[in-house]
Amino acid sequence: MVAYFFDTYALIEIEKGNKDYKPYTKAEIITTKLNLIEFYNSLLVDFNQGVADRKFEVYVDNCVPVMDEDIKNGVKLRIQMRNKNKLYKSSFVDCIGYVLALRFGVKFLTGDNAFKDLDNVEFMK
Repeated sequence: MVAYFFDTYALIEIEKGNKDYKPYTKAEIITTKLNLIEFYNSLLVDFNQGVADRKFEVYVDNCVPVMDEDIKNGVKLRIQMRNKNKLYKSSFVDCIGYVLALRFGVKFLTGDNAFKDLDNVEFMK
């Protein structure tokens, strides 16, 4: 089975039923609790606490630990990305996720335009 790092955008699109993300529902999921914070928030706003709690439990076992170097490298990446294009305001969480995808040797699955042209990205809207 193919593994992907699911950023928050990907988790939300799957939950919303975006048909373009359907093929990825069978993939091995890697994410972090940082992404689950954003995901849980989105579910509370767009749905309700019951849905948010259930979906949190679905993904919590797919979370990998964030190491100190992942944080440092993610922050450096965010600075580089902002210096390259001021229009993209990538989040710390997404930049750390991208770094983790590289560390785990998997594609970074996202629909975030800030990552569209980076290597190792599976871009899906």
